[in-house]
Amino acid sequence: MLKLATFLAIGLLPFAALAQTGPYSPRMTCATAAGLVARQGAVVIATGPSTYDRYVDHQRQCLPPETTRPAWVATRDNPQCFIGYTCEIREPGGFRF
Repeated sequence: MLKLATFLAIGLLPFAALAQTGPYSPRMTCATAAGLVARQGAVVIATGPSTYDRYVDHQRQCLPPETTRPAWVATRDNPQCFIGYTCEIREPGGFRF
């Protein structure tokens, strides 16, 4: 049983590292996070250990039925940093979900 647990722990280490790669807003300054979105146009940024979203700089980064919504994230130096927008679907009647 111990050998199996050791094998699983060692075997899963690379996957744990993969899950933690990429931009992570709590480790970035507000200017860095906003600049990343502005520079790349659209980027997925983690905001917590298991939370993330796609942030965009303009409506053109969204699909045709989508609209933009202002997005703020917590960064190292600002608990409410405006970094751009998220895309969300707008229903024909104007309601969002």
